[in-house]
Amino acid sequence: MKVLVAVKRVVDYNVKVRVKSDNTGVDIANVKMSMNPFDEIAVEEAVRLKEKGVVTEIIAVSCGVTQCSETLRTAMAIGADRAILVETAEELQPLAVAKLLKALVDKELPGLIILGKQAIDDDCNQTGQMLAALGDMPQATFASKVEIADGKATVSREVDGGMETLSISLPAVITTDLRLNEPRYVTLPNIMKAKKKQLDIFKPEDLGVDVSPRLKTLKVSEPPKRSAGIKVPDVATLVAKLKTEAKVL
Repeated sequence: MKVLVAVKRVVDYNVKVRVKSDNTGVDIANVKMSMNPFDEIAVEEAVRLKEKGVVTEIIAVSCGVTQCSETLRTAMAIGADRAILVETAEELQPLAVAKLLKALVDKELPGLIILGKQAIDDDCNQTGQMLAALGDMPQATFASKVEIADGKATVSREVDGGMETLSISLPAVITTDLRLNEPRYVTLPNIMKAKKKQLDIFKPEDLGVDVSPRLKTLKVSEPPKRSAGIKVPDVATLVAKLKTEAKVL
């Protein structure tokens, strides 16, 4: 069974994000970029399924600028067998990415598609769900445990009331949560091997997909700085301040 894993190049989670002076977006000039942490978990899960003998081939996919190839090399160093880059300078929104992935699913015919539940740059949490809708496939989001057997995936996920277990038929879309696994450390020998693995490059027009943005970002601004806290002498004063100043009562 083939597994297709989507990975995104984002600002590294250790970097303090800065907003551009003109408030048009986030400043990524001279900023360390890395693989989205949730996508790293998705790649790790695919590799573990391959180690169990359930999966025969892992295909990593990324959509975006040329530098996304570095992210794909990291995915191949973790254990992906080959990679596909859909190269474009356009600002890609979740629906456009879902359409690109749908075109690649039709081309590669994987038995399972694994994505991170969301990217840490836009926090959209939409691409996996949109892909499942476009491909008319079953989906299981926020997976904390995945088991594959007899053409079905059994997925455990956290919900507000506790834990939920789903059984879905393959092919299907699964999005990963933090509790699913702990990604392995990428060793230097595997980084060197990844440089020799196959990396195919397509353009959106090669896949017949229009990636023109449908949404326009009007303004990006930093959150307001938190003011210092105060101490109150008694409960009555606290309640009064909550009513008159905070206006939450």
